[in-house]
Amino acid sequence: MAYEVNFNIPYRPLGRADVRFVVRTETGVLGTLRISKGALVWYPKKANYGHKVPWSRFAKVAATFPQNEFRSGT
Repeated sequence: MAYEVNFNIPYRPLGRADVRFVVRTETGVLGTLRISKGALVWYPKKANYGHKVPWSRFAKVAATFPQNEFRSGT
């Protein structure tokens, strides 16, 4: 299943305006990921409230997944 991810990066320091990623599937919007200096927040489709994860917690959760992606120079 392919996903379409759109984003709009504001022309400001990240702490003043979140970066938003809208994630879509072929059936519609899956949700929106907002990233800030302090945390990331996942808003499922049509949700008023999001699931906030501080960066320290995200690092712990991400480390539980297998390593299978090589970081390139970009």
